[in-house]
Amino acid sequence: MPGALPLGDPAPADGLLPASTAVGAAERDFGVYLHVPFCRVRCGYCDFNTYTATELRGVAQSDYAGHAVREVGFAREALERSGVPARKVSTVFFGGGTPTLLPPDDLGAMLGAVRDAWGIADGAEVTTEANPDSVDADDLRRLADAGFTRVSFGMQSAVPSVLATLERTHDPERVPLVVRWAREAGLQVSLDLIYGTPGETLDNWSRSLDAALACEPDHVSAYALIVEPGTKLARQIRSGAVQEPDDDLEADMYELADARLGAAGYGWYEVSNWATDDAHRSRHNLAYWLGHDWWGVGPGAHSHVGGVRWWNVKHPAAYAQRVLAGESPAAGRETLDGETRRVERVLLLTRIREGLRTDELTGEGRRAVAGLIADGLVDAKAALAGSVVLTLRGRLLADAVVRRLLAEDERTA
Repeated sequence: MPGALPLGDPAPADGLLPASTAVGAAERDFGVYLHVPFCRVRCGYCDFNTYTATELRGVAQSDYAGHAVREVGFAREALERSGVPARKVSTVFFGGGTPTLLPPDDLGAMLGAVRDAWGIADGAEVTTEANPDSVDADDLRRLADAGFTRVSFGMQSAVPSVLATLERTHDPERVPLVVRWAREAGLQVSLDLIYGTPGETLDNWSRSLDAALACEPDHVSAYALIVEPGTKLARQIRSGAVQEPDDDLEADMYELADARLGAAGYGWYEVSNWATDDAHRSRHNLAYWLGHDWWGVGPGAHSHVGGVRWWNVKHPAAYAQRVLAGESPAAGRETLDGETRRVERVLLLTRIREGLRTDELTGEGRRAVAGLIADGLVDAKAALAGSVVLTLRGRLLADAVVRRLLAEDERTA
């Protein structure tokens, strides 16, 4: 089942934001995330806010695009009334769930609402996620005609037994076909992979990497499987029905991915992401890591503008009730204080290729960098130039690097 929403302060029904959110807004990018919370089946490892047809209870999937369009209009008015200067949208991302369970015309209508509300910047990145079995050639052509520029396919694995454990329903042989169709439609292509599935071997993972590279995508994401509490997979592991992921094997899989992708011309730019060049990085995700602004549309979607973060009610029925009443669908929000924002910058910027400027650390935090270099976790040349950039070993232990930097800072707090 979907995970719980975070705790926070009440969110006002009118959606107004504090005056502080307007400060510096003109210098920050503005993106829009549109959550489509529908899946044909729920995968056993997933705790995303998604619903199958039997879980919708009183709301129709066919009405969803109209509800999302209403929130886009509400967002435009709320930002305007809050004094946040209007900016053209630099990135749009449709995630889920499986956005392409909706007809292309519905996704196009949602994108059109974004365009009408704020305008879309020249050269903007417009992405939708898709399962390989949820689109055909005509769908992809229609999405490109509607203004989409990029599609991210949930490949996960090329090995049927691994897909079965994950409860993914697509045929791995379909992936090259949908990639070709996307190319023919003029869309950039990203492939998402998961490693560390119970029972998956290093040879299995090598086979998936080979299959992904054979498709020649512009971008590859490779994520270690996380066993989320409350999921079917967590229950299976607890009962002993399947084995727990092996940390050492996952490290070997990550190293293999980095080596194989690097040899094929893909450069890492974030711990779990590689691209053929800078132009094919996920600019929408980079905006998250860099702390820019975005409005999240849809049930359970999260937003961030100028240091204020909020999240919507989770169930599509509750969401529909709010937006149809002209109220904010936000369930709660928080205003990030200076220390929280600094900690988040350390956490996020250390994950990207450009790294974290050492002058953003306190004196004690900066002194921790020398030990991280000695341990082979931080690149010495980059550190001399003033940035904390992870080595390959550092990427494997990124959370530990952050803990050491922040632990040193906390001693001076």
